Amino acid sequence: MFFVELSFSMPKKITITINGKKISCSPGETIFKVAKNNGIEIPGLCGHPDFPPKANCRVCVVEIKGYNKLVTSCSEKVADRMVINTESERVKKARNLNLELIFAEHIEKCPTCAINSTCRLLYYAEKYKIKVRRFSERKAKRKTYKFANAVEIDGSQCIDCRNCVDACSMLQKINYLEIKGKGINQEITPSKDPEVDCIYCGQCALHCPVNSAAEQSEWQEVEKLLRNPGDKKLVAMFAPSIRVSIGEEFGLPYGKVVTGQLSAALRKLGFNYVFDVIFGADITTVVEAGELIDRIKNKGRLPMITSCCPGWVKYAEFYHPELLPNLTSARSPHVHLAGAIKTYWAEKSGIDPKNIITVSIMPCTAKKFEAMRKELAINGARPVDHVLTTREFAFLLKKNKINLAKLKPENSDNPALPVARGGIVSGSARPDGAGSIYGASGGVMESALRTAAALICKGDKICDNRIDFKEARGMKGVKEAEVIIGGQKLRIAVVNGIGHINPIIKKLSDYDYIEVMACPGGCIGGGGQPIPTTPEIRQLRAEALYKIDKNAQLRNAHENKGVIEVLKWLKTKGKLESQVLHTKYIKRS
Repeated sequence: MFFVELSFSMPKKITITINGKKISCSPGETIFKVAKNNGIEIPGLCGHPDFPPKANCRVCVVEIKGYNKLVTSCSEKVADRMVINTESERVKKARNLNLELIFAEHIEKCPTCAINSTCRLLYYAEKYKIKVRRFSERKAKRKTYKFANAVEIDGSQCIDCRNCVDACSMLQKINYLEIKGKGINQEITPSKDPEVDCIYCGQCALHCPVNSAAEQSEWQEVEKLLRNPGDKKLVAMFAPSIRVSIGEEFGLPYGKVVTGQLSAALRKLGFNYVFDVIFGADITTVVEAGELIDRIKNKGRLPMITSCCPGWVKYAEFYHPELLPNLTSARSPHVHLAGAIKTYWAEKSGIDPKNIITVSIMPCTAKKFEAMRKELAINGARPVDHVLTTREFAFLLKKNKINLAKLKPENSDNPALPVARGGIVSGSARPDGAGSIYGASGGVMESALRTAAALICKGDKICDNRIDFKEARGMKGVKEAEVIIGGQKLRIAVVNGIGHINPIIKKLSDYDYIEVMACPGGCIGGGGQPIPTTPEIRQLRAEALYKIDKNAQLRNAHENKGVIEVLKWLKTKGKLESQVLHTKYIKRS
């Protein structure tokens, strides 16, 4: 018998020098990462932790002792006793020239650009005193490609970093964006392949450093309404994930909860009423959980698949229309809330629904497309009139000199209390119910399981005591588990990012219930969120949402008395109930 002695040791640390400062680090790390971890800023535009280094912009060049040429710090790995200079005259000359050449590619549209206050290109131009007009603009005549009413690619602003292409192909695996031409004629264009289409997720926009890929803006239309509303009542609705992301636009820490400040900011802008979409999420949960139990008991189509993510719905309608019967018929939270506002709340408040304009503040670009869907019409009218992304809303606040971070928190209005403010139920500054976790991957699943358990148990306290379904949580691409609710075994799967969907589609029969979110991390990583959005930032935002949920007075959607009141009222309204609560899907070509 032979015994092999195994020894395990930590990777050996090495020592490098950056700008005269000795630093201990691990081999295999890039110079850029080591510098950042040690408080040394190296500029860069094309890099993102979601993708491998491309070294396209060449703004991050550094000088290494003994090397004949400058190297890109985002791709060059550290080596023991390496001596690096990030601010030598040679580096400064090359860096500034590269930035000037990038400005020759990028047509400045700063006054109306949603990221003008956080744009790294503008920041570097000011910091390094770049001559932005030194070279002639060579992309002024490039086309703008618009994808439905959701996303666009403005070729005149493109700096050829290719992040949008990586987001579409590597991250989402859609492969809709392509690179056409070479050299100075290189251009990002949509695919002409009829078998490929955009799903409007906006990950291209979220990863673009210069707003060449962006949401199609609606802030101009909303601002006109705010300045001249006439006889219209302007109603704002903000999504669960916004409260833990928008603070970043105003210098607050990642994941900082600003629910009350959101309400105050929206009223300061001029909205007559402000509602929290957590109320709509609780409606969605009750409707979806009921449908799940009905399908299980009556041998309906399984697995049931969530439908509150419009990017996923567009994907299913185009790429896998055979799955449409599997999708729950429940509408998404902001559509549920808008429907309740234009029916229940309008009637109770004595307001003509035609005089209500609803504006959703969403983390998502695909919500713009969703709001236009004809299938969602209620009595011939759209529930949601306008959708602003988190970035658009932050831009609008800054444009109107409203600093969200300095506002005193206010309660939002309660859809179950006509023309009244601030009841302590879902839809207040302290939201209750399960809607807050909708913003994180697995949140829709978990909130529905809580209510489904209650529906099965029917008040049995021994049976009806599970709140946390941590099996659905986390940032893993696919989460699979078996859960027991009320003695009923359910096989569940959570798809975190549309790039992970194909393996699940190949084994649908293995599951009873599936959640799909098109964007990594769920809505906290949505295409309309603040830039940057990285894996670490997504994690911090998700943790903040789960903390809200943990501290809520009530954590079940079916315990939200306002929601139950609205649902009871709808049951007395015949066909209106179906129009407000349910929808259908269509095959798209």
